[in-house]
Amino acid sequence: MTAQIDPTLSPPRGLLVSGPAPVRPRPTVLKGRRVTLAPLEPEKDAADLYAPTHGEEKERLFAYLFDGPFESQAAMAEALRVAAASPDNATLAIRDAETDRTVGRATFMRVELHHRSVEVGSILFSPALARTAAATEAMYLMADHAFSLGFRRYEWKCDALNAPSRAAAERLGFRFEGVFRKHMIIKGRSRDTAWFAMTEDDWPAVKAAMETWLAPENFDAEGRQRRRLRDLMERR
Repeated sequence: MTAQIDPTLSPPRGLLVSGPAPVRPRPTVLKGRRVTLAPLEPEKDAADLYAPTHGEEKERLFAYLFDGPFESQAAMAEALRVAAASPDNATLAIRDAETDRTVGRATFMRVELHHRSVEVGSILFSPALARTAAATEAMYLMADHAFSLGFRRYEWKCDALNAPSRAAAERLGFRFEGVFRKHMIIKGRSRDTAWFAMTEDDWPAVKAAMETWLAPENFDAEGRQRRRLRDLMERR
């Protein structure tokens, strides 16, 4: 994408940014057809999430996350209480719209009000949510909310070794921006971080592609997609 440059200045500089600063994300309710995102209820959320995320696949599910796996449901509830109390981040429970069962969590984090950027991270999907239209809808709802708050940059970062997360970011319309080498130490292990982002300029086309994909008519009677989201993104 071509940089936005003020043509009246030499040496070249970027365009002036005007308007009010964005509103800091707070735990709120975001409703979709398939899922509802809502403020954490630590005891309920842990009761719903612990068993599905702590079976045979627990090491894979938590391998690249800052926390977990947890030694008990009570320990998971305590971690969710800490997250709910954070003044800096806004963690949302992802709940099935029909059953109200908690099937995941995700966080608005690394909020930079001055620079108008925010990251979505600490994403945990239970096996019931992973790789479903409901998971895509949850990410759509969070992106739409971030841009509605006035942010101009929405980020996705992950361990550079996390191939599924990297693929998900690109499928959801984020653009790969590079790798920060030896960026972090997570659970005692060195992490190179892959950076992805979308901007306020990208969002209208990404939003249209996601809404087309999520529409009921894009799925047959068995719930199979008629058009792939990746194909819709490529037509932007």
